[in-house]
Amino acid sequence: MEYLIVDESKCKKDGICARECPTSVIRLREEDGYPEIAREGGCLVCGHCVAVCPHGALSHEQILAEDSPPIREELAINQDQAVQFLRSRRSIRHFQNRPVEKEKIRRLIEVARYAPTGANRQLVEWLVLSDRSHLRSIAGLTVDWVRVVIKDPQVIAARPYLQALVSAWEANHDSVLRSAPVLVVAMAPKEAINGLIDLTLALCYLELLAPTLGLGTCWAGVLQGALLASPSVRDAVEIPEGHPHYYGMMLGYPDVKFYRLPERKMPKITFK
Repeated sequence: MEYLIVDESKCKKDGICARECPTSVIRLREEDGYPEIAREGGCLVCGHCVAVCPHGALSHEQILAEDSPPIREELAINQDQAVQFLRSRRSIRHFQNRPVEKEKIRRLIEVARYAPTGANRQLVEWLVLSDRSHLRSIAGLTVDWVRVVIKDPQVIAARPYLQALVSAWEANHDSVLRSAPVLVVAMAPKEAINGLIDLTLALCYLELLAPTLGLGTCWAGVLQGALLASPSVRDAVEIPEGHPHYYGMMLGYPDVKFYRLPERKMPKITFK
């Protein structure tokens, strides 16, 4: 059974941890008023109880207080900083011919694991491909799939774009993976019922952190279409069996710099 570690010298028995528990498995003991996990198997191991206690009185057998650093107020960003940070995110389609250090890739993925997942299952897995010839082969197989797709009369609307992609490839320009030095693929197994959302959120965390390490990203949308439809592309990327959820992201050092924050369409909002 999961259990809480309570520092009785700090605990105020205020019940904040019990109130904030997502699955309501924490209760205050009748005999002494200290919190405990009362229902076996109900804990999500989310860390809410450890994080919300204002007194630093709680730890959890799987989420130790010493591994959960306090929030530092001096690192908080204000609204203007947050808005510029979010608006300055750009898709990078021109990369330097420069490898990306494994330490930086590992750092990105380690931070991406803090993205929320359904029921806190944390089932997102990662593939990192950085062999140039292998990436070129994957892009070529994707172009082969596109050549087949554009013959389908049902994709008339997308045909000009797709034909341009093929023409660019034939002119020795990789418009599939943009000659990025790294392809990061986030995946989730079939038991992750919220798998595609989980890995999408993780990729969002990764791409937002990437510029702080001097890196840029681009969602590999054309590759995703091929992965969903072409067994040969899936085999080339080496998506493992039992992993129906996946998406790829290009990663590398940008060969371009942006200076302004372009406007977007105003949102359509309905309040009821």
